[in-house]
Amino acid sequence: MAHPNRKERTRKLQATDRFWVLPYVRTMTNHLRRLLAGFILFATEFAITLTLGTAGVVAFLALSREVFDQDAATFDAAAFRWVRQLLGAGRQQWVEAVTFLASRNFITVAGLVLVAWLLLVHRHRWYSLLVPVVALGSITLNLLLKQIYQRPRPLLPLTSASGLSFPSGHAMISASFYGLLIYFAWTSLRRPAVRYAVVATLSALIVLIGLTRVYLRVHYATDVLAGFTAGLAWLIIAIPLLKQLEIQVGKRFKKQLQSAEKQSI
Repeated sequence: MAHPNRKERTRKLQATDRFWVLPYVRTMTNHLRRLLAGFILFATEFAITLTLGTAGVVAFLALSREVFDQDAATFDAAAFRWVRQLLGAGRQQWVEAVTFLASRNFITVAGLVLVAWLLLVHRHRWYSLLVPVVALGSITLNLLLKQIYQRPRPLLPLTSASGLSFPSGHAMISASFYGLLIYFAWTSLRRPAVRYAVVATLSALIVLIGLTRVYLRVHYATDVLAGFTAGLAWLIIAIPLLKQLEIQVGKRFKKQLQSAEKQSI
């Protein structure tokens, strides 16, 4: 038979363990709920914007392609000559450096750095979600459009390139990613002179990236124009939609978390 004092000490130890353990369990549970809420919000944003972006861009490009089809060969041939004269012969090294700024490898690293900066320094949660949704959506949508149109690349390219041609992935990604940076700059920078300088620089970079794709003969000019159109259309659809979705879904999850925290107390 156990001694009464020993039983009492055991009960006190168990009560003490519960006193220290339960707060940690509640804290971990709340963190998991917040993590799950963020993941669901990201998945919802990505699915909705991808669906709407695909429908709108495919419809628009179907019409634009019909317009370009009549004189596309003449227009593209003239564009090859014009861009060559504009940028100059023997400039392939710096042209390839510029075109790299819209490659998937660079955009992936730049996107991750931007997300980390927004979360850790700027502490802007919505901007940090907007970056991967827009970037991943642009890449995914571009691959889908290439499979739909099945246009081969130009002959005699000056650098290696694989895959299909229409629309240009570099042009589309640069329009959406650097266009998103333009949006950040326009809404965040307070000094007008700095704001206009950043917007002008990023806009020039987008155009220059498109010119490099034609210069290197890895895309027709119509591919680049279609890529710009699709990237900007995707951005125009994604930003207001995600902003409204963030407000509505964020309110709902906040209420759910507050209710869960009250019940756990």
